[in-house]
Amino acid sequence: MELPFAESWKIKMVEPIRKSTREEREQWMKEAYYNVFQLRSDQVYIDLITDSGTGAMSDRQWAAMMMGDESYAGASSFFNLKETITRLTGFEFIIPTHQGRAAENVLFSYLVHEGDIIPGNSHFDTTKGHIEGRKAIALDCTIDEAKNTQLEIPFKGNVDCTKLEKALEDFGDRIPFIIVTITNNTAGGQPVSMQNLREVRVLAQKYNKPVLFDSARFAENAYFIKIREEGYADKSIKEITHEMFSLADGMTMSAKKDGIVNMGGFIATRLQDWYDGAKGYCVQYEGYLTYGGMNGRDMNALAVGLDENTEFDMLHTRIHQVEYLAQKLDEYGIPYQRPAGGHAIFVDASKILTHVPKEEFPAQTLTVELFLEAGIRGCEIGYILADRDPATRENRFGGLDLLRLAIPRRVYTDNHMNVVAVALKNVFDRRENITRGMHIAWEAPLMRHFTVKLERL
Repeated sequence: MELPFAESWKIKMVEPIRKSTREEREQWMKEAYYNVFQLRSDQVYIDLITDSGTGAMSDRQWAAMMMGDESYAGASSFFNLKETITRLTGFEFIIPTHQGRAAENVLFSYLVHEGDIIPGNSHFDTTKGHIEGRKAIALDCTIDEAKNTQLEIPFKGNVDCTKLEKALEDFGDRIPFIIVTITNNTAGGQPVSMQNLREVRVLAQKYNKPVLFDSARFAENAYFIKIREEGYADKSIKEITHEMFSLADGMTMSAKKDGIVNMGGFIATRLQDWYDGAKGYCVQYEGYLTYGGMNGRDMNALAVGLDENTEFDMLHTRIHQVEYLAQKLDEYGIPYQRPAGGHAIFVDASKILTHVPKEEFPAQTLTVELFLEAGIRGCEIGYILADRDPATRENRFGGLDLLRLAIPRRVYTDNHMNVVAVALKNVFDRRENITRGMHIAWEAPLMRHFTVKLERL
């Protein structure tokens, strides 16, 4: 008999969590203006708002923290981190930052200017925010198949190279670089194939454009290449990682995801001019070049985390749990972005709350209903996150409207996933009775979903 699946780690420390009553959750949600970002963490039973900075570090990472070098300049911890990043990616120039959006802020301060157009595959909210905040345009060139949540293809995060080439032909000098997000978060944590990365590289070279990878979940992308793409089954995650980054000129990374640390990020590049151009902004916004926005102890922990999370067993355990939750939702007939992505399940709210008009934000409504049902906090990746069009100031309703259930690394058990699935089923079973959604009472002009105030209709 084949042995059942088990995690590739054992538990050494636990943290208590508390259940709440429906009455408590109703009051808390009202006080938070129906924005789950405004909830206190101790009001949440199972927290799936993000996998960013919420993972559990290993014993090796905690040990490395004790060896952190907090020297202001030239800290040995920086060189530990630099060696690891260069070994995994091949990039020579490294700038540490406090998280991914800081890496974007530093690099884009040099690269992005008013009127520029940045083509890519479903820019995530901070990426789009840093582009549009500089009065540039984030141009989505994701394959059309990504919009069909029930279609199952192995690399749903791919760039549509026909769209990309048209952009390169039409906009020419207005394009400073091409960005590829691996995995594609906004499209549902969907991977990008190595073949697609090669095709993007060919176009980039044809039009003399550099390529930047948004790499928060690069290790998960490498895992999917190994198990789904022909010719990679016998390659290690580290070998696949190195090959992926050979097709780019640089990367930004929120290390809080696939680095499995609570805070941290970096820029890495092979281009001297990108490094030289970004250095001054690092010093201005983050700190000196050998610590950026990070402590020495955190750089040590990140070096270990990057090394650990580019091993197959670690990734297999992590992605298996996402697939486990997907299987439970399949049993209950709950639609989500198929196939299951690397870090989260993206529930298709538009197929569940069919009586809630798009103007009343179905995914946000579903997010609120799930919290009220069982104290489970997800995150809307949909019409509120999409922000308004910078020119017309109209809501952007062209994309997907999803409830993301992002699973922290090495934190929850499959029993927690069972609770999530049943709670979502309970909401799903009463979906016909949910006919009204949310109204925006106040919003910020950019990246509004973090601070938006909503009223329930």
